[in-house]
Amino acid sequence: MPDAFTVLWTHDTCRALRKHGRVGERPLVAFSGAHQSLPAWTGAQPGDEVYALHVNRYVVHVVSRMRIVDLVRGECCGPLPVHWEDPACPGHEDWAMLGAHGCGAEPIHVDATPVRFDLPVPGDLLSRLTWRNARGKTRTLKYVTEDGRLERSISLQGFYRLTPESASELDGLVSGALV
Repeated sequence: MPDAFTVLWTHDTCRALRKHGRVGERPLVAFSGAHQSLPAWTGAQPGDEVYALHVNRYVVHVVSRMRIVDLVRGECCGPLPVHWEDPACPGHEDWAMLGAHGCGAEPIHVDATPVRFDLPVPGDLLSRLTWRNARGKTRTLKYVTEDGRLERSISLQGFYRLTPESASELDGLVSGALV
């Protein structure tokens, strides 16, 4: 059974998506990195799903659900950079704001839902979302208020594996919004 993960997209990333007219478009690629400036998609495999989340004014939104197609750099990515100033993936400049310029950026090809900023995670679901690490230990979000607002996003920053139950609930939220 495929796994599901979350990744937090920053205000800068989401601002760039809006600025470059990517709202309503489906990302073809996202980027994994070797430095904390860009989350490493460690443990993810083709077929796994990644929920890109964004926090705006204490509300968590699902921006896109991405199904990983492959983790291999393809011809579509363009030539490998020769110099450190060269773009990492010139073939994917349209989606560079998703991390192409991050340290050690590697392309991850995805089949994704359209980028949107109007799908909030309900407060009751937010307080139930659970992640598990490689050793099977689970955790929930810190800093969720009683009214379902997220006061601090620190526990969302990174790339984390959801429990199957939480993945199912997020899938239901996204699938229901696509109808």
